[in-house]
Amino acid sequence: MGKIILTGDRPTGKLHVGHYVGSLRRRVELQNSGEFDKVYIMIADAQALTDNADNPEKVRQNILEVALDYLSCGLDPEKSTIFIQSQIPELCELSFYYMNLVTVSRLQRNPTVKSEIQMRNFETSIPVGFFTYPISQAADITAFKATTVPAGEDQMPMVEQTQEIVHKFNSVYGEALVEPKILLPENDSCRRLPGIDGKAKMSKSLGNCIYLSEEPEEIRKKIMSMYTDPDHIKITDPGKIEGNTVFTYLDAFCRPEHFERYLPDYANLDELKAHYQRGGLGDVKVKKFLNNVLQETLEPIRNRRKELEKDIPAIYEMLKKGSEEAEKVAAQTLSDVKAAMKINYFDDMDLIRSQAERYGK
Repeated sequence: MGKIILTGDRPTGKLHVGHYVGSLRRRVELQNSGEFDKVYIMIADAQALTDNADNPEKVRQNILEVALDYLSCGLDPEKSTIFIQSQIPELCELSFYYMNLVTVSRLQRNPTVKSEIQMRNFETSIPVGFFTYPISQAADITAFKATTVPAGEDQMPMVEQTQEIVHKFNSVYGEALVEPKILLPENDSCRRLPGIDGKAKMSKSLGNCIYLSEEPEEIRKKIMSMYTDPDHIKITDPGKIEGNTVFTYLDAFCRPEHFERYLPDYANLDELKAHYQRGGLGDVKVKKFLNNVLQETLEPIRNRRKELEKDIPAIYEMLKKGSEEAEKVAAQTLSDVKAAMKINYFDDMDLIRSQAERYGK
C-alpha cells in the first residue's frame, strides 16, 4: 500500500503565519519530497459550516482566500489534489456510518472539541454538526486511505479519535480502513505559534495574527507591537527567552543566512539569545531583525498571490478538477466500507443468489 497524505484547513479567512509554520511549509516540503504516492489537500468548508450555518456566504468567500494562499505558498495542483470538502458527498455517508461507532461521552472527552466549544461560547447550545466534527474528520482521513496526517499538536486528539474509529470498524466489519498516523512539525517552536500578543493560539477572532498576504508596513507594525519579556525594561536588564513571542518566532523562521544578511554581529540564534539573557540587548533591535526575516519570507508569497488573483476562474477550475478526482477515490472507499458492512445489496451477487435459492425451494 502506498504512502498517502490527507491534510487541510477550515476556510475561516486568509491564512496566517501560524498556519504556515504549523502545517503549510511542511506540506510543500512533503509534496516535493517524492516520498508520498498521493497528497490530498482539503478545504474543509462543510466543517466550517458547523459553526457558521447562518452565514454560508462567509464560508463561500473564504474558500478562494484559502486556495490562493495554498498556491502562493507552493502547493502545486500537479503534485497535490486540492479539493473542496462539500463537493465529496461520500464523506457525509461515511460520517453517518462512523457515528454508530462513537459514544457521546467519548466526544465530550475530546480535548480539541472541549477547547473549541469553550472558545466559541457554545456552552449547552452546541450544534450537533460541530459536536461530531471529529467523526467527520475521521471520514475525511479514511476516505482517501491516508497513512499520514501532517498537523499541529492541537490536532492530535482528532487523529487519535480517527485511529479509534478505524480500529473499531475493522474489528467489527473486517479490514477495510487504513489507520493514519499524525506527522507533527519537526521544529518544536512550530507546533503552536503564539499570537503576537503572546496568547497561546494565533486566531483571527483574537485579532493577533500576521497574515501571509499582509502588506510590509502592516507586518512591521505588528512585529514592533509584539509581546516580549515584561521585566526587560532597560536594555541592560537580563531578558527571558521562554514565553517571549519574538524569540518563539525567530525559532520558527530564522536561518543562519539571515544573520549574515541582517545581523552580522551574531553568528546564530544561540548567540543572540545568550546576549539577550545576560542583558545589553534591546527588544527593538531583536524585533527589527525579526521584521527583516519575516519580510524576506513573506514577500514572494504575497507577490505570487497577487499574480494568481489576476485569473480567478483558473483557481475555480483547479478546485473543480481536484474535487472530481477526490470524489472518485472517496467513492471507491465508500464502496469498500459498504461491502464490509454488508449493505451493498445490489452489488452482492452471492446475497441475491442465496436469497433466490432460499425462496425458490
